[in-house]
Amino acid sequence: MKFWLPFRKKTPQVAVIRFSGTIAADGRFGSSAISDYSTKNLIEKAFSRKNLSAVALLINSPGGSPVQSSLIAARIRRLAKEKKVPVYAFVEDVAASGGYWLATAADEIYVDLSSIVGSIGVIYSGFGFQKLIENYGIERRIHTAGEEKSFLDPFKPENAEDIDRLINLQKEIHSAFVAQVKNSRGDRLQNKNIFTGEFWVGETAKKLGLVDGIGHLIPTMKKIYGDKTNFYVQEKKKSFISRFGIKIANETIGGIENHANWSKFGL
Repeated sequence: MKFWLPFRKKTPQVAVIRFSGTIAADGRFGSSAISDYSTKNLIEKAFSRKNLSAVALLINSPGGSPVQSSLIAARIRRLAKEKKVPVYAFVEDVAASGGYWLATAADEIYVDLSSIVGSIGVIYSGFGFQKLIENYGIERRIHTAGEEKSFLDPFKPENAEDIDRLINLQKEIHSAFVAQVKNSRGDRLQNKNIFTGEFWVGETAKKLGLVDGIGHLIPTMKKIYGDKTNFYVQEKKKSFISRFGIKIANETIGGIENHANWSKFGL
């Protein structure tokens, strides 16, 4: 027989949301991409748990779409405020660019000594094929209504006007990223020269104020909430094929770009 004890202390509950992969709109890098749509149910389910003490974000991402990063971070902050629940971020290998944007949705950020964080910048990459099609005798035909519809056409030589316009667009996105970091980290930032796109490792990131400490998820949460803390992990379910260990390589341009996003951090 169980007796109800009116003053019995409740066991701390921590919901863990795993974000692993490149951040992109649905379909860009297949089912592995992190998007607002693919994670919204995980996030809302995590914040809907009863007797919730905190939400922990487990992040391993080289970045990606600034829009998807912004949407996910905004959803987390909205629910944290609505439910009055603190949020902690824990970085595994990397939280760079959009991955760091996700981390700034937390009240506190913790990393491993070897974790890579930062890369607060905006990048555009593409290919120029105009010489290739010339060598094969291929003629490019394009007709537009609107002077800028062929902006940055990879089959045409670059021109100064397109580059200037691209840089102006990047500056606007970069300003939004900088504002997000400043609003999240506030007076904890120790250096104003951190918005160059450079990235740092563990202890240096802590000194710069990009993160709050060196620590791993379970021991840090138990240190804050006690040894009896319960953890509930929320993560995307693997596809039917993935569950049986069948790996399908995606060697499209998107797959190559996804690989490049990780490899620039040595991963």
